[in-house]
Amino acid sequence: MYKLLLRPLFFSFDPEKIHHFTFSLIKITSKIPGFTNIFRSLYVIDDKRLERNLFGLTFKNPVGLAAGFDKNAVLYNELANFGFGFIEIGTVTPKAQAGNPKKRLFRLKDDQGIINRMGFNNEGLEAAISQLKNNKGKLIIGGNIGKNTQTKPEDYTRDYLECFNALHSYVDYFVLNVSCPNVGSHAKLNDKEYLEELIGAVQQANNNFEKQKPILLKIAPDLNNNQLDEIIELVATTKLDGVIASNTSTDRTDLKASTEQLEAIGNGGLSGQPIKDKSTRVIKYLADKSNKAFPIIGVGGIHSAEDALEKINAGADLLQIYTGFIYEGPSLIKAINKAILKES
Repeated sequence: MYKLLLRPLFFSFDPEKIHHFTFSLIKITSKIPGFTNIFRSLYVIDDKRLERNLFGLTFKNPVGLAAGFDKNAVLYNELANFGFGFIEIGTVTPKAQAGNPKKRLFRLKDDQGIINRMGFNNEGLEAAISQLKNNKGKLIIGGNIGKNTQTKPEDYTRDYLECFNALHSYVDYFVLNVSCPNVGSHAKLNDKEYLEELIGAVQQANNNFEKQKPILLKIAPDLNNNQLDEIIELVATTKLDGVIASNTSTDRTDLKASTEQLEAIGNGGLSGQPIKDKSTRVIKYLADKSNKAFPIIGVGGIHSAEDALEKINAGADLLQIYTGFIYEGPSLIKAINKAILKES
């Protein structure tokens, strides 16, 4: 029904406007008596064989929702009814910020992709915490954290620490988002020495809590092998809990979209089917070269059960979807979980 009726309707409107409309629609329908049970009966698979134990956490199934969809943690309880095993909220920054000027979200229909330059638009730390206090405990929640756009380079770590300390009681794991191409002063966030400093500072803060939370790093799909070797070394040196591979790409090669269309869109991060092979390559390289020394969450271009299994076979322990969820609808989650069960 989604691909036949809803998607053509949704895709006839501006992507960002329909995103907010869809949120309202899910909120409203979830409040109608019986609808939550309908959603769960359609999409949720409860099977112990799908459980994954990583970072000291038990995931009901390995299919999660990537950061960027529920930035302000307003819909995670309702989204749990679509069959996800975990949901990552954010990216959250200390202060609320509007992000980049609109229009900043674009569909590449022929490529089954999306280009965005949202710029960490979110309502800020306090708003996220207010929403997370309503957590009904249906599934694991990840907190994706970043810096404010206007923050000076010498204060980047302070921003991450502020988010980390404030969210610590409300999320199950953390992701340091240092690879988004849509925020200013991006270069320092990719510097290995700075990453060691940032991770060390966050881990020190983590040790101040009675119960430590897992900390992961989200990396770009455009890294070359030398850069990936540095990531492997970084994880080993800092004892990070894992890596998310990968974020959006700045590469525009081999797209079906015309040069004119891409020029009209401008810069931004590319997600969806066009980055499927890139992210899988990164996953496989990290897994093989490190001899599976750390867990990997695979994300990027998962639009089918086959795409998901490809990521798992490459070395991913968990999966996340975003663009595939928009193009394929919630049935994708069930299809992936069914395929995993069939393989088990």
